[in-house]
Amino acid sequence: MIIAVDGPTASGKGTIAAALARHYALPHLDTGLLYRAVGYQCAASGGDPDRVDDAVLACGFPDALLADPELRNEATGGLASRVSVHPAVRQCLFQRQRVFALQPGGAVLDGRDIGTVIAPEAEAKLFVIASVEARARRRFAEMQEQGRDVSMADIAAELAARDERDRKRAEAPLVAAPDAVLLDTSELSRDAAIAAAIAMVEAARKGRTDRL
Repeated sequence: MIIAVDGPTASGKGTIAAALARHYALPHLDTGLLYRAVGYQCAASGGDPDRVDDAVLACGFPDALLADPELRNEATGGLASRVSVHPAVRQCLFQRQRVFALQPGGAVLDGRDIGTVIAPEAEAKLFVIASVEARARRRFAEMQEQGRDVSMADIAAELAARDERDRKRAEAPLVAAPDAVLLDTSELSRDAAIAAAIAMVEAARKGRTDRL
């Protein structure tokens, strides 16, 4: 079974995807981390994330970089959004994600184009959203726990800017697949959001069985 979990940053999709992977004993891939690694590698090498040649060159990042906590900060998230607009970067990372999705037994993948581009055949597709305000509060709390000096206003502005870039990019924009189920986590606790996601996946599985 392939489960696709898409949505904007800080919507809760990563937490939900990880929980679904545990619940169904499936491997999980946070595809956004790949783009964060490309953005980080590009900047660290002195490249310009807005230049396609520099961004593509950074696609050869070492696997060990995926464990670097710096990939999780807001600045790197912004870099990821910038490199992800390049079709050549998306093509470089496409096969890696596709192989993961099609492994025996299935997988859970979260990102922004899983249900539309990476695994359109996924048995269950969730599109997780939350208001900018709710997402900014969550990210602000995370940053404070990490001891980072950030303002909620700056976080909200960056989230809104990333949403705009992701929705308007020419290739694989941030959009729900036609058959995806919408999950708004704005007012949901972590446990409630996970429970709702599991119920949605079960409904999708049942619907698929009923059609066979």
